[in-house]
Amino acid sequence: MVALPLAIHGGYPTEHAETPWPREHFEQGLTPPGVDLEPLFEELFVEQSPLGTTHAALIVHQGKIVAERYNGALGSFVGEPTPVEPATPLLSWSMAKTMIGVVVGMLVTDGLLDLDAPAAVPEWSSPGDPRGAITLRNLMEMRDGLDFAEEYSDTEASDVIEMLYGSGQGDMAHFAADRELAATPGTRYNYSSGTTNIISRLCGDVLGGQDAMAEFLTTRLFGPLSMRHTTPSFDDAGTFVASSFVHATAQDFARFGLLLCRGGVADGARLVPESWVDMFRTPVSIDDDDRFYYSAQCWVVGDDLGTFWASGFEGQMISVCPPLDLVVVRLGQTTDSETYRLKEWRNRVTEAFRATLSG
Repeated sequence: MVALPLAIHGGYPTEHAETPWPREHFEQGLTPPGVDLEPLFEELFVEQSPLGTTHAALIVHQGKIVAERYNGALGSFVGEPTPVEPATPLLSWSMAKTMIGVVVGMLVTDGLLDLDAPAAVPEWSSPGDPRGAITLRNLMEMRDGLDFAEEYSDTEASDVIEMLYGSGQGDMAHFAADRELAATPGTRYNYSSGTTNIISRLCGDVLGGQDAMAEFLTTRLFGPLSMRHTTPSFDDAGTFVASSFVHATAQDFARFGLLLCRGGVADGARLVPESWVDMFRTPVSIDDDDRFYYSAQCWVVGDDLGTFWASGFEGQMISVCPPLDLVVVRLGQTTDSETYRLKEWRNRVTEAFRATLSG
């Protein structure tokens, strides 16, 4: 068994009086002396980069954008490709999982959900159904035990592709919840987009359905963060597809990262408890496929700074390092076999800013 790194909590920076929350736009800042981001950005944007195709990258330090670049165009089936610009909404893929993780924190704080109670999932409600023992915490940590294949290349063996684009797309939470157990709940980690959509339906159920969920996302999350160019998608059953489908601008994704960097505080208001953000930074499992650490709808770097990140298919990334007051956003397309290079790139960005601590 591989030992998990120690959780690093605390160290959340406060909002700078001279740098208010980016309601309309981010202020532009300068990189600290000794930090040269140009070669790091060239690695991302050079033609035929081993890091894949990067459409957008930006770095927020102490609440200000110190580097930002856009590239390429998005294809279209009905017209010309659309150039990627600051106002272009880009797809989150699984970074949306961390967004629903924040929503769960809000609902637990509101007393509407209980992390350690059996999850109220209709498919598991029959007397004696062993899935009835699955708790919300099990779901958050991807340790529910359900038999769900998160496979992106083998379409015949892929539950996630069938859920998102096949027979399950009309009611994704039901498709996932209908899986049988492959392990005792709480005993085995298995990364699953289906699990996240079960969580999302639980949130929608306690709020009162799709319209109430959409309103909650607007008034409690996206609105307070000034994420005005962010659009969540819902399936036909009215469930927010929190596994995969949020479109937002790079700056809006950075606003979400800044909320996490500030320990759950945005624009002077606490949106989620600091202890909840601490949970995102607490490794619970290690992913056997890529050897990365997982917490609860979020990933943990495992360094001595407590860096953590929201991660999406093809290398989408919102990396958060509170002790450095640093948020790194990268959006684009990178093959699974090369995503480790992006993590190495992110680590080098972090180290460049870490060097300023001793300076």
